[in-house]
Amino acid sequence: MFSSFDISTSGLVAQRTRLNAISSNLANMSTTRNELGQPIPYSPRYVTFQTDSDIHSPGGGAGVQVGSVEISTKPPQMKYQPGHPDADSRGYVAYPNVNMTTEMVDAMQATRAYEANVGVLEISKDMSRQTLRIIA
Repeated sequence: MFSSFDISTSGLVAQRTRLNAISSNLANMSTTRNELGQPIPYSPRYVTFQTDSDIHSPGGGAGVQVGSVEISTKPPQMKYQPGHPDADSRGYVAYPNVNMTTEMVDAMQATRAYEANVGVLEISKDMSRQTLRIIA
């Protein structure tokens, strides 16, 4: 019974990490400098999941965990803005290669997965409560 709580909790943690990466990508989609002040654009982050071998339910299910947080290797988007302080000698500015539509769809998917895991926790809690009511 408690493995369902563990599995859902692992999903909540993984989706929260994914949402943090997505929100970081969206917040920095116009960042043209790195943390040292150099004209190097922000590199988007993407979260990968893997099964969690520590959590196994009797029915054969497994939890999930964050496998890694990958940094995108896509080249930056170049925009012609000759008056920008970070423009190169040709007048182009390097911006992070972040697609707002893709990030928003990913955020919606992660939010729905998070909500589904919360729903499973609620149902598991109700089942436990009903079981205790029957036994007691």
